Amino acid sequence: MKIAVTYDNGEIFSGILVIQNSLKLYDIENGKVVASEVVGTNGSGHDALAGFLAKHQVQVLICGGIGGGAQNALAQAGIKLFGGCSGNADQAVEALLE
Repeated sequence: MKIAVTYDNGEIFSGILVIQNSLKLYDIENGKVVASEVVGTNGSGHDALAGFLAKHQVQVLICGGIGGGAQNALAQAGIKLFGGCSGNADQAVEALLE
């Protein structure tokens, strides 16, 4: 499984998803994080972001602010969404895995 988190200096980015330029991607095996990396998204629109996540085989997105257009694009891409989150990105992923 792969989880993406909107990312800003170790924290979940609390602003609107579409203007976010960095994501932290987590590779999950047997319920544990086995690798992670911060990647740039080049700040694109809803459909492009959903396509970016699908291309990276992301199944779950944890983020702060998110609008209806982004929610719809993610749902159409089959990506499970946890919006309205805040705090430390690594801790959020660990909490989700528990």
